[in-house]
Amino acid sequence: MPDPMIPAARYIYNECMADLKTNVGALPAEALNWKPAGAGTNSVFVLATHVMNSTRSWLSIAVGAPLPERDRDSEFGVSGGTPTEVAAFIDDMGAQCLSLLADQDSVDWSTLRQTHARPGQAPDRVPASFALIHAIEHLREHCAHVGLTRQLWEARG
Repeated sequence: MPDPMIPAARYIYNECMADLKTNVGALPAEALNWKPAGAGTNSVFVLATHVMNSTRSWLSIAVGAPLPERDRDSEFGVSGGTPTEVAAFIDDMGAQCLSLLADQDSVDWSTLRQTHARPGQAPDRVPASFALIHAIEHLREHCAHVGLTRQLWEARG
């Protein structure tokens, strides 16, 4: 019997990506870098950059693919992307993430997998099941942040 976890994850992933593309696509260029509550908050561009890199990383961990290069801290400092560039980034990273969920007949969800090293953060090894669930819930969380940021942008008067 095929592993039911991959199709379920792919279904939720596709819903999240549709929401992300809709919300980002509804914004003008100046809104992509707008921080709704000032310097301590994240712009849509930052959120999109972070969540796509994070999702690709966690999905790689889940399915046992090689970890992609990643500089997590730099994800929170991006700015200046145009709507076309941000959309292209989301599409490219989205395709990479989706390819990780394709052609997976079965995964041993109890297998411990190595994560990216993050100083002061534990654990550095997690079960594949944790990585899959975390990838999807983290994606959903930040897609909702993008939606709320779009709503705040539209309501600012």
